Amino acid sequence: MGVKHFLTLLDLPSSDILAIIERSIALKKNPGLVKSQARKTLGMIFEKSSTRTRVAFETAMAQMDGASIFLTTGDSQLGRGEPIEDTARVLSRMVDCVAIRTFSHNNLERFAANSRVPVINALSDDYHPCQLLADVQTFMEVRGSISGKRVGWIGDGNNMCQSYINAARVFDFELLIATPAGFEPSADLVADNRSRVKLLRNPREAAKDVDLVVTDVWASMGSESEQAQRARAFSDYQVTAEIMALANSDALFMHCLPAHRGEEVSAEVLDAADSIVWEEAENRMHTQKALLEFLLD
Repeated sequence: MGVKHFLTLLDLPSSDILAIIERSIALKKNPGLVKSQARKTLGMIFEKSSTRTRVAFETAMAQMDGASIFLTTGDSQLGRGEPIEDTARVLSRMVDCVAIRTFSHNNLERFAANSRVPVINALSDDYHPCQLLADVQTFMEVRGSISGKRVGWIGDGNNMCQSYINAARVFDFELLIATPAGFEPSADLVADNRSRVKLLRNPREAAKDVDLVVTDVWASMGSESEQAQRARAFSDYQVTAEIMALANSDALFMHCLPAHRGEEVSAEVLDAADSIVWEEAENRMHTQKALLEFLLD
C-alpha cells in the first residue's frame, strides 16, 4: 500500500475524514485517549508565517509524546536552491511525517511524490484542508452534522473557499459562494461540484437562509501588494450584522483567522455570540492531533 498523504480533503475517503473528525471530538473530551507517538518526529517546512497552524502541530506532537522540527525555507537548503525532490528524499528518511506550508500547491505535490512518509498540506495557495477539519468539527459540536446544511461563503475565492468546495463534496452540504468578478475560485472546481456549489455576485444572496456564514481576509498571504485594489473590489462583501440577519436565526459565523475587523467582517459580528471563531481556532490542535494519529498509525 502506498503512503497516505493529506494534500486536499479528497486524498482520503469521506469515511476516513469523518472518522478523523469524530476522533478529534473524542480526544478533545478526553486527551488521555490519544495514542502515544513516542520516538516519532514531525518535520515542518514553512514558507509562510503562521500562528495557529504551527502551534497546533507542535502542541499536538508534544501531547502525543512525539517531537517536531520546525524549518523555514531560509533555515534549510531549499532556500539555497536544493530541488524539492531531493529535500523530500532526504527528509523523509529522517522523520515520520512532514507538514508543509507553502505558496505553490505543485511544490507540495512534488514533495509528496518523492516522500517515503505522509505529507500534510499545512496550507498552500490552492487549499487549506487542515482548517476544514477544524471547521467541520466545530460545526458538529455546536449544531450536529453539517450534511444537508446550507453554507454561505462571502469574499475571495481563495484556498479556503476552494477547500469549502471540496468539503461540500465530502460532507454533502450546499455551498453558496459570493465573490466579485475576477476573484472566483477555480472554474473547473466549481464545475466539478455544480450539484452542490452555486457561484453568486450578491453577498446577500449567499447569506440568505444559510446555517453557516464563512469569510476570510481579502488579501491572503502573497497578495498583500494588491491590498488597496482588493479593498475596493471587496468593499460590498463585508460580513455585517445586516448580512447575518439574512441567514437562519441560529446561523453561525466562522473565520479561519487572523481577521481584519472592519474589513471582511465587522467587529460586531466577529465578537457576537453566534461567532465560533475561537472554538474553531482551538480545534485546529485537536483535529491535527487526530490527523497525525491517523497518518502515523
